[in-house]
Amino acid sequence: MPVITCIDDLKRIYHRRVPRMFYDYAESGSWTEQTFRENTSDFDKIYLKQRVAVDMTGRSTATQMIGEEVSMPVALAPVGLTGMQCADGEIKAARAAEKFGVPFTLSTMSINSIEEVAEATSKPFWFQLYTMTDTDYVSRLIQRAKDAKCSALVITLDLQILGQRHKDLKNGLSAPPKLTPSTIANLMTKWSWGIGMLGAKRRNFGNIVGHVDGISDAADLGAWTKESFDPTLDWGKIAKLKEDWGGKVILKGILDAEDAKMALKVGADAIIVSNHGGRQLDGALSSIRALPSILEAVGDQVEVHLDSGIRSGQDVLKAVSMGAKGTYIGRAFVYGLGAMGQKGVETALEVIRNELDISMALCGRRRIDELGRDILLIPQDFEGRWQS
Repeated sequence: MPVITCIDDLKRIYHRRVPRMFYDYAESGSWTEQTFRENTSDFDKIYLKQRVAVDMTGRSTATQMIGEEVSMPVALAPVGLTGMQCADGEIKAARAAEKFGVPFTLSTMSINSIEEVAEATSKPFWFQLYTMTDTDYVSRLIQRAKDAKCSALVITLDLQILGQRHKDLKNGLSAPPKLTPSTIANLMTKWSWGIGMLGAKRRNFGNIVGHVDGISDAADLGAWTKESFDPTLDWGKIAKLKEDWGGKVILKGILDAEDAKMALKVGADAIIVSNHGGRQLDGALSSIRALPSILEAVGDQVEVHLDSGIRSGQDVLKAVSMGAKGTYIGRAFVYGLGAMGQKGVETALEVIRNELDISMALCGRRRIDELGRDILLIPQDFEGRWQS
């Protein structure tokens, strides 16, 4: 067993074990990947204040997200194709999150279905919804999430139109993989991944195949997916989805203060400051740089969470100290999953909690509710000075 001390250790193992197509799917952004890069690099511009001679006993990273007890202010973000990173990937990630005491969010574009994840876990998870033009399918999807006892609906707002990701196009991304000469050559070097996949519950999109008429193979699915995201999504439709769900709703993909105010108006229980991991609008601000203006716009009227760029406990510490009530990890847990399955996800979570705990203590804080901007050094022009 290798000694894992940081998320990058998991990433190196992940790179060796997972087929190029799926590694590139996770480890890429849209267009020039500027936003993808800055999501992580902008955290480095924020510094922490060390404090000494402070009693550091009795520390805890526990807190709440949308009223749910969590062992630290971190949730597993919805990631499509997780079951292609590792056999039964969504099930393994959900079990790891449950064991660790943090929320797991299942993507609409998951390999394991809502029902399969629910059957394999004992704690309610969150379900992420993409809005589709097929309203009957969306209604049935919401009902399936209700039947599975999901405790929150996470509605993604920033994928009405799919951003171009060069690597996915060049690799011919699909689930299961299309067997081209290049793909076959790469898969032959990933034998442990292949052996695992032979025993997987499924190797296609479990929330779609068997639930949409006319989809029988990867080609049908690819065409349907490209045509199905709803370009007409507006705040009226979001309000209707919230009404149809009837429970807690989290709106994901907020980068603008005015959109944050609209999310407040439709009654969101939380909003996620996110740029889809740099996979949609390239050239948009990193999530951490967008966070302050959104917090200023909505105050404490709605929980503000942050997604995109979290790779360490110090990133979590900085985001929460700036005012976020929770954060999400996507790539960080996928690295662990692809590297070592469920154990790898648990390891990723432990790495982040350990760094959060130690860094928080060295800043003179023992509990999450003690964190604030006073432990940060933020550049005066961090948000930028822009001409309109």
